[in-house]
Amino acid sequence: MTNTAAQPDRTARVALVGDRSPNVVSHTRLPLILDALAERDRLVLDAYWIPSEDAGAEDAVRGFDAVWVLPGSPYRSEAGVLSAIRTARVEGIPFLGTCGGFQHALLEYACDVCGLTRVAHAENDPGAEDFLIEPLACSLVGHEAVVTIAPDSLAESVIGSERTVERYFCSYGPSRHLDTLRAHGLRFTGHDEDGHVRIAELPGHPFFLATLFQPELSGDGTRPHPVVRALARAAVEHASRTEHQPA
Repeated sequence: MTNTAAQPDRTARVALVGDRSPNVVSHTRLPLILDALAERDRLVLDAYWIPSEDAGAEDAVRGFDAVWVLPGSPYRSEAGVLSAIRTARVEGIPFLGTCGGFQHALLEYACDVCGLTRVAHAENDPGAEDFLIEPLACSLVGHEAVVTIAPDSLAESVIGSERTVERYFCSYGPSRHLDTLRAHGLRFTGHDEDGHVRIAELPGHPFFLATLFQPELSGDGTRPHPVVRALARAAVEHASRTEHQPA
């Protein structure tokens, strides 16, 4: 007889990359979000914080089912964050970058894929000559704003609409070299009302999404944002695939 009893939830291991701080609201939200994912969506995540200074180690995020680079820049180690993003991108590990994670996902791609090795983040290197990420004309710290989402995109499939209102806590965004990033395969699928980039994704990757807004600040945390739920689903799927791979 086939056993039809409900199977226990599979646990996925998620690397939370960033410099954990009680002063960063998104960091303090995470326990509530993780509990809600488990209780509401049966998506159980075993989350480990990896400080930016440790993230540069060769195996820092290998073996995880997802990598989430969280807000809190400037990170203590830009190189460590870029290394973790590179591993997730190259090895097909589900990836989410929010706020500073979005900025550094673009920076990693520009440097490692596009060959733009001299581009910089103005917050990290204010004396650089070529900024990929520079101060926004109007700071988005504490603001909500409309994001228009491209059809037939991962972002649209995740969020479920072509317009959304999202919360920011950010003063820096991408500006130059966006055409070069597009030409090398990165897709910008969310823009504000002035046409500025707010979402990026990487077609062909199992799950690679980055948002300048902070989905972890949605509501009170008891109903995780669709972007966060999508990462959790991708992590659980990755765990399932890995479990069934031959040794």
